[in-house]
Amino acid sequence: MARMTMIEALRSAMDVKLADDPSVIVFGEDVGYFGGVFRCTAGLQARYGEERVFDTPINESAIVGMAVGMAAQGMRPCVEIQFADYVFPAYDQITQEAARLRHRSNGQFTCPLVVRMPTGGGIFGGQTHSQSPEALFTHVAGLKVVIPSNPYDAKGLLIAAIEDPDPVIFLEPKRIYNGPFAGDPHGKSVPWSAHPAGEVPEGHYSVPLGTASVCREGSAVTVLAYGTMVHVAQATVDRMGVDAEIIDLRTLLPLDLDTIRASVEKTGRCVVIHEATRTSGFGAELIAEVQEACFWHLLAPILRVAGWDAPYPHAQEWDYFPGPDRIARALQQVMEA
Repeated sequence: MARMTMIEALRSAMDVKLADDPSVIVFGEDVGYFGGVFRCTAGLQARYGEERVFDTPINESAIVGMAVGMAAQGMRPCVEIQFADYVFPAYDQITQEAARLRHRSNGQFTCPLVVRMPTGGGIFGGQTHSQSPEALFTHVAGLKVVIPSNPYDAKGLLIAAIEDPDPVIFLEPKRIYNGPFAGDPHGKSVPWSAHPAGEVPEGHYSVPLGTASVCREGSAVTVLAYGTMVHVAQATVDRMGVDAEIIDLRTLLPLDLDTIRASVEKTGRCVVIHEATRTSGFGAELIAEVQEACFWHLLAPILRVAGWDAPYPHAQEWDYFPGPDRIARALQQVMEA
């Protein structure tokens, strides 16, 4: 075991797979010599050479298109889109080619491809470096969508994603790359934890895709969250003293409905939290699934706390996020209903 930040854990996952599988390659903008804008791939090119870890032109469509072709021919590309905001030129390649290749070819071809991308806000990146586009991918059949909340899961899930035979969208919350952080009214980052790193095995292990984690047990209300919002939920519940059960979804597609159902049937109440825009966000799908599966067990309407229905506000970034105050109001409302 070693203490690692999420950045270090992700790098360790790629290191492990590059070492034990010659079909794995890593590429993207600045990921080779420089080691990536967030340094997730630092040192990998020096260790494995320019043929397996390399830089590409600034062309997301070409990056993913090339990766789809490589994957169809037996390689396992793990590509980086520098920011999730930049993925849209590659959306056609992901949704029309990668996601459909297995079914369109009747299983003659598969697409073992991982598309990594930093997602969400928290670094004052403004409108073009802070978006959370997970719902645009969970709508696409044929994809898997993953978003970790801690270093242990980040490494285990990335290894599982690289080993998966189908395309995986791997979203990395940049706000917690170096540990769980919140913000104060003056816009400064303040840590929630004195230990920004987590205990992570140095060798190979995997966290199965499609499995959620009950990271806090409780009996009064179920909180569904993923990525950065897992930490916000934990801080809020601890401050309030509510007997809440917090579920870290980890994989959005496929969704671990069994774990969600068992929790909501126990608590009778549910609050959904995500950083992305509220309207048509993934929270709407979660509410629909819980409503269909747990209707007769619900004691109150399901509530959601999300980002504003507005273009990402640079100057009001920490107000845009679902923070402890907004989450606390939702929890109090659902408990009193």
